[in-house]
Amino acid sequence: MTERQAPAGRGGPPYGMLRAGLRTGAVDWILARVPTLRRNPFALGYLAVVGATTTFAGLADPELVLRLQEASSSDGHNLLRHPLRALLFSGFWVAGPVWMPYLWAFAFTVAPLERRVGPGRAAAVFGAGHVAATLLSQGVVVVAVEAGRLEPAAMDHLDIGVSYGVLASLGALAGLLRPAGRTAVLALAVVLVAEQIAADRDLVTGVGHPVALLAGVALWRWLRRWEGHRPRRAPVGLPAELSRPASTSPAPARGAAVPGRS
Repeated sequence: MTERQAPAGRGGPPYGMLRAGLRTGAVDWILARVPTLRRNPFALGYLAVVGATTTFAGLADPELVLRLQEASSSDGHNLLRHPLRALLFSGFWVAGPVWMPYLWAFAFTVAPLERRVGPGRAAAVFGAGHVAATLLSQGVVVVAVEAGRLEPAAMDHLDIGVSYGVLASLGALAGLLRPAGRTAVLALAVVLVAEQIAADRDLVTGVGHPVALLAGVALWRWLRRWEGHRPRRAPVGLPAELSRPASTSPAPARGAAVPGRS
């Protein structure tokens, strides 16, 4: 009784089984979603900046850190005096000494969005949520102070963090999912926002976080329009020659005679 030989060009067991089985199943599904510099330059680059500022805040002199954060804060007074600086640098700090939760926040919101729409559009969504939520929330504070509903000191409350950009990315990502996934993600987002508002009981949080989420939702049509014109990628795990459409007959060489023509 003779053993069956593996076809030429394909590995026999166990390597062929690993390539055709595991590499086209759960392993490839996971590997395709792990953030890498090639797939997620924006998410990983932003995390590196936030990680650097968080490390600096934990090691440097507390008074120096506070002065830098106050100069970067997007509070009402800073927005009126230095709007560009406040809007840009307020998003480079995290609210608190712990950086790890933001790693997971980026991994499940910004990184998946970037894989679908590219780094430029992911950065645009993140920035739009950050700017819109900051301006509207601090605008409410300014109006409340002018109306006598809040003390003038509210214009100087420290306002830093990346939560607006993360929530905008989550809202935008929901619009690119199937209906069941979209409903689940939006429900989770609403629960997160409600929990944050109930825990903080702060006017800026109460206005900024819902606005950031809605900013991402407002960009659905723009993102879907672009996603529909993306070039399709070859299936993951298949050799390049198997991912190309097979031709039924070889094309005639240039200059060769074609039957039926003189």
